Amino acid sequence: MKLVSRFLQIAALAALVLAAPAQAATEIMWWHAMSGELGKQLERLATDFNASQSDYRIVPTYKGNYTETVTAAIFAFRSRSQPAVVQVNEIATATMMAAKGAIYPVFELMRDQSEQFSPEAYLPSVTGYYADVAGNMLSFPFNVSTPILYYNKDLFRAAGLDSEAPPKTWPEIGAAAKRLRSVGAVCGLTTSWPSWVNVENFSAWHNLPLASRGNGFGGLDSELTFNNPTVVRHVAQLAEWQATKVFDYSGRGQSAEPRFQKGECGIFIGSSATRADIKANSKFEVGYGLMPYWPDVAGAPQNTIIGGATLWVLRDRPRAEYTGVARFFAYLSKPEVQAAWHQNTGYLPITRAAFDLTRAQGFYDRNPGAAIGIEQMTLKPPTANSKGIRLGSFVLIRDAIDDELEQAFSGKRTAQSALDLAVERGNRLLRQFERANPDR
Repeated sequence: MKLVSRFLQIAALAALVLAAPAQAATEIMWWHAMSGELGKQLERLATDFNASQSDYRIVPTYKGNYTETVTAAIFAFRSRSQPAVVQVNEIATATMMAAKGAIYPVFELMRDQSEQFSPEAYLPSVTGYYADVAGNMLSFPFNVSTPILYYNKDLFRAAGLDSEAPPKTWPEIGAAAKRLRSVGAVCGLTTSWPSWVNVENFSAWHNLPLASRGNGFGGLDSELTFNNPTVVRHVAQLAEWQATKVFDYSGRGQSAEPRFQKGECGIFIGSSATRADIKANSKFEVGYGLMPYWPDVAGAPQNTIIGGATLWVLRDRPRAEYTGVARFFAYLSKPEVQAAWHQNTGYLPITRAAFDLTRAQGFYDRNPGAAIGIEQMTLKPPTANSKGIRLGSFVLIRDAIDDELEQAFSGKRTAQSALDLAVERGNRLLRQFERANPDR
């Protein structure tokens, strides 16, 4: 009887164990700003990580564009309903740094969770943008891009231009664009993201300061300085070309890209992250090149700076979530994960190992132009003028620059007066930001 009783006790205990629910995975909210195909690729990252382990579950949620996403996170933090991770575009870095008490710096997170995280593993142009003066990474680099040159090889052949030799300098761009116009191209050259391409990256590529104090890295008391003779000359040249459509302004953001895809403009300067989209939607052979430079500017070309976004970690979430976030970031840093993200989206790899793996896999041989952005960003070691921008309210400052570039391109203002006004408006915004953050 004792044996039977003991057996029944064991059976009952086993039944209880089997009936008990398995420990639920800790859910980690990730708010992001990617829709369409990029959003699907982002969700695939979360799905693959979730499948790789059973302790944590990343839950990505689309919150609109970058501004809408970070605004939603700020309001959520005030009500203590914030996500653990939020995707924020690169020009809002200074704004995020000013959010005292809200940010859990990534280098601290990874150290606290004993996860390997070495800035030396990442591309210098990436780490410089998102690190403090001591080189500590504040946010996790995620989607990284930089502007490159695209050109229509079919139109180049029709104009008697060498389709295998992209223009390297701005004088060569002008000459090629005029030839393209002579054979019927609606416009010779257009660019997307006017300030990002023609002021911010133009300055870095020519090793010129956008602002004092190391483009803001040295303190909030920095002042904009991009109304210098080289940038003025560049904008004046574009405005002169505008009159004959050698250059044709196509609007803000990515509004210029469809014009290139349709074959209207023979040369286009835009994000490296749109390479796959351009290749898929263009009915002509696409060529690729580095950003052009003015050959008489000493030190040019230098290196371009990045666009895109990083992942910021917000404080006041349960401790278990941070362990999961650190593991997720370690997962995202794996060479095979980074290489796949790079190859599937067109964004640049953030680590040297992912770049080397992609090259070893033959991706760059099969996809001409895919390595151009990396070549630009690593052309030379970043300088104080070319490691990035750390200016408060830069989203608003970029709008002011775009406003004034439009005035110059339309002939309503000279290049000098337009850039002077852009600097004046931008500096007012910098002083407002400085007053609002007196302790930084």
